[in-house]
Amino acid sequence: MKTLFLFFLSALISGLVCIHSVTFGQSLPAGGGKISGLVADSLNKKPLDYVTINLMTGSTAVKADFTKSDGSFTFQKLKPAKYSVVIVGVGYKTKIIAADLSDSTKTAIDLGLIDLSPAVVGLKEVTVTAFKPIVKQEVDRITYDLQADPESKVYSVLEMMRKVPFLSVDGDENIYLKGNADFKILINGKPSSMVERSYKEVLRSMPASSIERIEVITTPPAKYDAEGLAGIINIITNKKVDNGYNGTLNVSERFRVGGPGFGGTLSAKLGKFGMTALAGGSQYDTPLTRTRVGRTALGAEPSELFQENFSKSGNKNGYIGYELSYELDSLNLLSAQVNFNGSRSDGSGNQTSVIDVNDEIVEGYRVRNYNKGRGNGMDGALNYQRGFKADKNRLLTFSYRYYGFNNNQNTNLTISERINYNTPDYRQINDQSFSEQTFQVDYVYPIKKLNIEAGLKGIMRDNKSDFQYSTYDPESKTFVINPGMSNKFNNTQNVFGAYNTYQYNFKSWGLKAGARIEQTIINADFISTDSKVKQNYFNVIPSVSINRKFKDNVGLNFGYTQRIQRPGIYQLNPFIDRTNPSFERTGNPNLRPAFVHDLQLGYSKSKKGSINFGVGFTQFKDLIFAVAVYNPETEITRTSFGNTGRARLISGNLNMNYPFTKKWNFSTNLRIAHGKVTGVVNGATITNSGVMYQLSISTGYKLEKDWRVNANFVSMGPSVNLQGTSNSMISPSFSINKDIIKDKLSFSAAANNPFTKFRKYHTETSGPNFTSFNDRRDYFRYFNMSLNYKFGRLKEAIKKNKRSIRNDDVQN
Repeated sequence: MKTLFLFFLSALISGLVCIHSVTFGQSLPAGGGKISGLVADSLNKKPLDYVTINLMTGSTAVKADFTKSDGSFTFQKLKPAKYSVVIVGVGYKTKIIAADLSDSTKTAIDLGLIDLSPAVVGLKEVTVTAFKPIVKQEVDRITYDLQADPESKVYSVLEMMRKVPFLSVDGDENIYLKGNADFKILINGKPSSMVERSYKEVLRSMPASSIERIEVITTPPAKYDAEGLAGIINIITNKKVDNGYNGTLNVSERFRVGGPGFGGTLSAKLGKFGMTALAGGSQYDTPLTRTRVGRTALGAEPSELFQENFSKSGNKNGYIGYELSYELDSLNLLSAQVNFNGSRSDGSGNQTSVIDVNDEIVEGYRVRNYNKGRGNGMDGALNYQRGFKADKNRLLTFSYRYYGFNNNQNTNLTISERINYNTPDYRQINDQSFSEQTFQVDYVYPIKKLNIEAGLKGIMRDNKSDFQYSTYDPESKTFVINPGMSNKFNNTQNVFGAYNTYQYNFKSWGLKAGARIEQTIINADFISTDSKVKQNYFNVIPSVSINRKFKDNVGLNFGYTQRIQRPGIYQLNPFIDRTNPSFERTGNPNLRPAFVHDLQLGYSKSKKGSINFGVGFTQFKDLIFAVAVYNPETEITRTSFGNTGRARLISGNLNMNYPFTKKWNFSTNLRIAHGKVTGVVNGATITNSGVMYQLSISTGYKLEKDWRVNANFVSMGPSVNLQGTSNSMISPSFSINKDIIKDKLSFSAAANNPFTKFRKYHTETSGPNFTSFNDRRDYFRYFNMSLNYKFGRLKEAIKKNKRSIRNDDVQN
């Protein structure tokens, strides 16, 4: 497979280079024209350095450069033509100046002193990086521009998230927003089955080159649903399309962990019709992994358990999405979208388990585990947007969305080498399904500097699970379902909400405030046991964001919001996972929502470099924790979920970007937090606290002939939860990329953790009557290579609905 993939890469590079040589080798030689000028601040007349200068012919960019330390710029060897000089400065109004070199007798134009006027930003973006801005701070969110980061050409979206402020990714590729695993992921501001069913599968197969930017919404306004304790991650795909078409194509290979992958986007516009499509897939193989587990039981009869497991797994997944829009006229717009995704997984394991009491084996066994997983999801939406002649910014939108997915887990366990262990061989099957329908109305009404938004929303959800536990009957030589350990579960959840927000700009101040009300009705039915659970609760969710713009590109942001965490089907489902006979996992259908109060204060400043600093305080109530309880009679530790916790988190975030030269840049992303959690485990109150940190350092240098080298360093400190901690992680990586055809075709390669072949992932868990540890040795060293191709030409942007459905109210 890998040999075939490498041959494909080689053939594709060779073919495209040949096409480039034939097509572009016949271009006309450069002329001798010259355009120069000097850029300065209109108020103090000081020269401005690192201001972006774009040279255009019509709508086509010809060249781009930065002003020098004295504010000067020069474009040379220009062909005779009519040019436009577009001057873009951070914190200044954009300026466009015509420069006509079409007369062959005129070879040089000196534009002289060009004054740039400062821009009053208010609630608009406060740019916090120079060079090409990578990070931008807005009143309620921070944005990371993937197109401005050269490493987007070699890494997946999941891997690039390590560099995004407020985000971190652990050794298991779990994402954390401000240290919290409870958040929502949107695609282009909308929910998508591609990331709602299993975000890791899709994001690690989605090339970062197909993404425009990632928005981290730290203080979600009232128009967003109240769910998601930490906030919202909004992934914006490349959709800047004009009349014509454009697209990207990426093929990649990751080894020894991972496999081949591909992904791409295509956007096109023809008259009133516009369309955007994205698709991708990957193979992700995990080589043999060793895990060691130990547990010490305390009390009158202490015991020691030790397990050793060797396992491997493989996963294949794919996704495809399509969006279509049609402009009925200048005031009416229709749009629709549909997304599909699916995955297949296979795995096997071989585990030994021994329990000692006073150095004597009292129980032991060997279990061979074979498991298969199947999943698929889809969603479709239809939106109608109505504008008004009196004010085209006044909008009325009607939206409908359907979303559903299915997950199937099938596990077979064969037990041998038994010592005082009588449980027969068994199988467990868990079929889960989820469906959701959403109706929404949004209204936007601007009045001069005041912008008013209001909306109504109804969400109807249906969670279902059919789990079966079958044991082997030696007489009939078949597996027989055990009714007492099997069940059918149905859970419906209806959420009805309304919101109202106000946004006001005045001078250098910006204010966004609002509130959301939600009524939630939950019904759970255990069909096999004829038992039911009902819940009904009403919530008012306020949010406030304030932005203050100062001189010298300094910005100050403050945000407060209250959020809710509603349990998802994984946490509600009472299916008992007995993949490891000594450690069981199950859900809790009686879970209630958790609540959080979140305060954030941020400071940003940008000139040649940039700095973005923030502090936050977060308080949690009725937090949903995974609780591990040890039963000394069965020698089984069972982990379930409960509203058992409360917590507080004090955090600080620092993001810095600095271009030492036009070719060499440096950035760092640091988060430090102190967390304290308290909860009840098996009748005892437990408190745990500690310092957590995540550090990411990145630097890149642009060499001659369009080569670029990059180096990264990631360090994650230990995590803290109710019953334990996990160890720290250090991860260096190096990458190199080369533009084979300027702004069209590029090749990239990377080495990750080249100095460390394996990583030991260590976790500790404790309760009133036990302590345990889990040591897993994973392959840590891997290599990437990818080929990225951009194509197409654009002229006029596609219109899209400015309001659509965003369901961000259920935990992943």
